[in-house]
Amino acid sequence: MISPLVESALGVTLVGGGPATARDLRLALARAPVAVAADSGADRLMAAGILPKAVIGDFDSLSAAARAAIPAANLHPIPDQDTTDFDKALSRIAAPFVLALGFQGAQIDHGLAVLNALVRHADRPCLVLGPRDVAFAAPPRLTLRLRPGDPFSLFPLAAVRATSRGLHWPLDGIAFAPDGMIGTSNRVTAPDVHLAFDAPGMLVILPRTRLDAAIRALAPAAPRSARGG
Repeated sequence: MISPLVESALGVTLVGGGPATARDLRLALARAPVAVAADSGADRLMAAGILPKAVIGDFDSLSAAARAAIPAANLHPIPDQDTTDFDKALSRIAAPFVLALGFQGAQIDHGLAVLNALVRHADRPCLVLGPRDVAFAAPPRLTLRLRPGDPFSLFPLAAVRATSRGLHWPLDGIAFAPDGMIGTSNRVTAPDVHLAFDAPGMLVILPRTRLDAAIRALAPAAPRSARGG
């Protein structure tokens, strides 16, 4: 078990060095006000006038200017080359949930590595915010308050079976696998979607307009001010 470098009673915004807008950063910090950077994500935070509580990574892309401006106590270099900076950071954050941005859209391999880390660290609730979607690893049971007609996708990164209520195409009896049946482009048919999974390894992908619903489902005990209302 890796000891946390960041412990917070509020949600944590984890910022990477990939594409992310100032609007996305404001949206994330309104829900998860503790700012942490993965390597060069610190440059984005500093440019926005935000001092990261911690910077975690191998520091191969952190600028010299940011490194000099951030107190040494906030810098946590981890030279391990077997894991990504996202993995290094997520595995060392203990919080009700993590809202990650700046990790999708730059390179396909980096994006896949992030999704891999979500599943491997499913005990640390994390939502990855993309340009149009939000993705997270499903817990064993999940209830989401959504709107009928919302798109709803699942993508397995392991062999998983599931049951569902509230989806146009039920999941019951389907053997999902990354090289077999997947669950993209389903649709919500009821206000509450109930899901259960027999094993870890399933990703849930929702429209980013349902970010708050996803946070409430993953972190029901988080302080209201950290859940975006």
